[in-house]
Amino acid sequence: MSADSAMPAATARTVDAARRGLSEKFRTAGFDSPQLDARLLIAHALGCDHTALLADGQRLLDSAEEASIAALAERRLAHEPVARIIGAKEFWSLDLRLDAATLVPRPETETLVEAALAVADRRGSRARPLRIADIGTGSGAILLALLSELRNAIGVGCDIDSRAVVAAQDNARRLSLDRALFVVCDLTAALRGPFDLIVSNPPYIASGDIAALAPEVRLFDPRLALDGGADGLHFYRAIAAAAPPLLAPDGAVVVEIGAGQAEPVAALFAAAGLVASPPHPDLNGVPRVVVASKAAAGTGDAPGL
Repeated sequence: MSADSAMPAATARTVDAARRGLSEKFRTAGFDSPQLDARLLIAHALGCDHTALLADGQRLLDSAEEASIAALAERRLAHEPVARIIGAKEFWSLDLRLDAATLVPRPETETLVEAALAVADRRGSRARPLRIADIGTGSGAILLALLSELRNAIGVGCDIDSRAVVAAQDNARRLSLDRALFVVCDLTAALRGPFDLIVSNPPYIASGDIAALAPEVRLFDPRLALDGGADGLHFYRAIAAAAPPLLAPDGAVVVEIGAGQAEPVAALFAAAGLVASPPHPDLNGVPRVVVASKAAAGTGDAPGL
């Protein structure tokens, strides 16, 4: 850093003033969480955490720091998600690194983790050995969240994009979750059962609806992770067809769904010989997850649902 850049300019702002100013810009732009966005971006620009940001509130910013904040603000004002700007997102209390090939994990997807854990709890102790497959793993968020809770489980995550697999492998290493293996393949091509849990957050947006998505999603999430075909159900058909021979006798498929997809997805699983439970709602009350299992021998009921 040069001597000039280290000297505060006549109009230098404090860290707190910069945070308030950026929050107001984001509020004017109509962003949902302007204060949080401003705090995360300024902390990232200054290379500090929330505690240090608060402690440093009255410090004057130098010109290099102002320039860094301005550059990040410009990206956010162009609707780039904060998680993409800082390259990380918290999911299930895990710090996950992201790249251009991975979907930003949504809070709603934690409903899938909760549903999968509920299945595991009903079938026995969380300490028992389990085998898990995660189809379309992306950053590895779902599989790594489950392995963090199921200490004797092992899992394989697959994705068609090799860059996503590299990102998931990096996340597993950083989180010391070496019970996860990640492979590049199309859907279930590399999977060999039996699995106690098959989980997936597949692409489920109808191709014709992608243009109407929020710019944070439409412009920055990989299309491969969004496009569910003409009716949004393409990947559910493939999973329903592939899952039964891969499932253990008391295994379950747990999938995230989009709005209005609970009934058609349950019907696809039923056509494949699986029985779906009522959909699990997310925190907003929207049906978000379908769980399907093999029917118990001699009955029409799925075991443990």
